[in-house]
Amino acid sequence: MASSARRRTKAYGYHLAPGTARNYPLQPRAADGSVPDTRSTELSRHPMQDIHGVGLVKRFGRVAAVDRLTFHAKAGEFLTLLGPSGCGKTTTLRLIAGLERPDAGTIHLGDRLLSSAESGVFVPPERRGMGMVFQSYAVWPHMTVFENVAFPLQELRVPRREIRERVLTILDTVGLGGLAERHAPMLSGGQQQRVALARALVSNPEVLLLDEPLSNLDARLREDMRFELRDMQARLGITSIFVTHDQAEAMTLSDHIIVMNRGQLEQEGSPREVYERPRTQFVMDFLGRANHLPARIAVGRDGGAVAVVEANGFTLPLAAALGSLDGWEDGQEVVVAFRPDGAEATAADRDGAWVGIVRASVYVGARVEYVVDVGGVKVRATGSPDARLPVDSRARLDVSPGALRVWARKGAIG
Repeated sequence: MASSARRRTKAYGYHLAPGTARNYPLQPRAADGSVPDTRSTELSRHPMQDIHGVGLVKRFGRVAAVDRLTFHAKAGEFLTLLGPSGCGKTTTLRLIAGLERPDAGTIHLGDRLLSSAESGVFVPPERRGMGMVFQSYAVWPHMTVFENVAFPLQELRVPRREIRERVLTILDTVGLGGLAERHAPMLSGGQQQRVALARALVSNPEVLLLDEPLSNLDARLREDMRFELRDMQARLGITSIFVTHDQAEAMTLSDHIIVMNRGQLEQEGSPREVYERPRTQFVMDFLGRANHLPARIAVGRDGGAVAVVEANGFTLPLAAALGSLDGWEDGQEVVVAFRPDGAEATAADRDGAWVGIVRASVYVGARVEYVVDVGGVKVRATGSPDARLPVDSRARLDVSPGALRVWARKGAIG
């Protein structure tokens, strides 16, 4: 393996600097035997392009994995497809990449039509101008880092000198400048992820596609790589589409999020918008486990409205959640929802409304998470770790009116 690697490396005009080990970076040799640095200061780039799909459908038998999905990633934007397993996010990414043919709908990259089921247009993956990072990395163990990253340029028949310059430039960009000669089995998980990213970027794609690329990393490294990936994408300015089921990844990385459920778009918007103003119960629960309480609207003589929780008769003010009563009725059946961080648990010395018994508590660093039994309803809440409430003690819940979301019982948004 070593001799074949040396032969392949020699073809690109490299030698090892004197006295260095095999895992040190290779240096390009000039005609006079010196080793000048010929690397570009930055990658040449295609103009940033937006990409959009309209009415995409992909069926596998009777199952619609993608069901009339429309999306738009603006030029230079980091778009995330977020959802649980089986929601259609990876299938959507494969449709964009050209690894699957849509049964209906169109995909455009800028003004260029990539696929249209209706007109029979289908541009193959290698002609779409996209780079893709897979969940498994697909780093070849018999090749060096340099050879792995150079492979797509070889397939494009790029001149050897240009391959050398572009590979070394992108290795520096992803933090692997000193590992060009190292083989994949000698790399950590984070380093392999960087190799896969470098290989996707080295051909200067117009769009970068990422299929859960951080899911195989440990928690600490995954958190570090989120920030590195976002910083790199911003510096390169490349339009990127990222697939994940991890809400924290989506919130950290994205300019724009599409939440998917059962092949359809459930909600889209900025990270703050989808978190603070969820339009469906599914989005509310998926972006942070929420309390969902069946209730009825009660309108007072002054025109103010409250939600009366059916299980215990306790009330919650609805002015902030509803804004006005337009479209709502006295006595209407609703679901009132709020996340644990919208309910603060503190010690209570007597019974009363929204006073219950602590059934469980978990310390999670900056806060304590509780399960409190309030009149037969188990509510998740949070509190300060400085005054942790013991199990079986009384707790008062202060639910922030601004944290409430209200839906008609059949799911209509309020």
